[in-house]
Amino acid sequence: MAQVLEFKLPDLGEGLTEAEIVRWLVDVGDVVAIDQPVVEVETAKAMVEVPCPYGGVVTARFGEEGTELPVGAPLLTVAVGGVPDGGAAPAPEAAKVPQAAAAKDAESSEYSGNVLVGYGTAGPAARRRRVRHQAPAAPAAPVAAAPAALAEPEAPAGPVPVISPLVRKLARDGGLDLRQVRGSGPEGLILRADVETALAVRDRAATVAAPAPAPVATAASAAVGERVPLRGVRGAVADKLSRSRTEIPDATCWVDADATELMAARAAMNAAGGPKISVLALLARICTHALARFPELNSTVDTAAREIVRLPDVHLGFAAQTERGLVVPVVRDAGGRTAESLTAEFARLTESARQGTLTPADLTGGTFTLNNYGVFGVDGSTPIINHPEAAMLGVGRIVPKPWVHAGELAVRQVVQLSLTFDHRVCDGGTAGGFLRYVADCVENPAVLLRTL
Repeated sequence: MAQVLEFKLPDLGEGLTEAEIVRWLVDVGDVVAIDQPVVEVETAKAMVEVPCPYGGVVTARFGEEGTELPVGAPLLTVAVGGVPDGGAAPAPEAAKVPQAAAAKDAESSEYSGNVLVGYGTAGPAARRRRVRHQAPAAPAAPVAAAPAALAEPEAPAGPVPVISPLVRKLARDGGLDLRQVRGSGPEGLILRADVETALAVRDRAATVAAPAPAPVATAASAAVGERVPLRGVRGAVADKLSRSRTEIPDATCWVDADATELMAARAAMNAAGGPKISVLALLARICTHALARFPELNSTVDTAAREIVRLPDVHLGFAAQTERGLVVPVVRDAGGRTAESLTAEFARLTESARQGTLTPADLTGGTFTLNNYGVFGVDGSTPIINHPEAAMLGVGRIVPKPWVHAGELAVRQVVQLSLTFDHRVCDGGTAGGFLRYVADCVENPAVLLRTL
């Protein structure tokens, strides 16, 4: 007799209390192996594949794609040890995992024994997003009817050929039935461009068919604007920035610096062979040395205890813009890393951010943030502190400008540096000292040799 076990949405760590179902990876009747990913969810931190600690047959799923579930809510039920009472064994072709493999898993252990905090015993591989040539069938919940202009392609008989959860979300938000969209990708795969084109065609058709609007009597009758839910990453950013501005009495100071020597030093390092060193890595090295001299800025405020907590290690966050919004991955133990190690870690985390595979651990625990907004072609900004940190250094673009050098006017590579700091942890003298030290190292990288 099979035993039916309920698998609940696990604690995904870092204080997250809910997650949105993006994509089911299994259907009712599928055979799953221990620690096999069964659902892809989006939290306020990242996109995560959740593995199931049981091996057996899926007997029920709870929640359609797009549904938000709290931690502890049922996700699915699995029959382990045999076929559930009153049910039939799933057809072999419906199984995602061979029956023999599942039976072997169930025979050795019907439960992984892992104390799940969002991931299974398979380690990092269990969290990695997988690319599949077929996605699960669309949910049975009704969606907005597609317009006649989009009804020409015949609805596919099998699963809708969509891999990207972003494409599914785009269609869902636009009320578009993906079964009526003809994919332009390999084997009819529906791409983001296909959904955007279909939405544009539908909107144009609706505009042509719509009657002319009645004249408005007053300006107060203006059309209602588009409403965008503050959910997922956008909602998390909004909450964190609002909390920062509400709780932290911040102040900003800035200075222009001549970065010509820093850029020359980087060029010389890269000309020597070996892995290339990024400008961001050099700025990170400067920041960690500056924080060692001014530890007040590598701290946090315990409001309940009314204490400033100075932190022993520098875990350096850096702002990264992605299609899903702004995220701040964290480089652990940045103070003990070389420029080469920092460059590699920045590249790894940036690529993970773009792919949407950052874990909650990659996005939390920072003690100081470096924000290189110069990549957007701007010179300056007033950064908002990444709560609960105490400071953020903003770096503008490095561009040729007139500059007095060695008593003469010359064209030099100039950058604006902005420091926003929590005025509770220090006063302007400390913040100014930190920023001046950073600027001195940018202008003359040899200054760092005194602290090595």
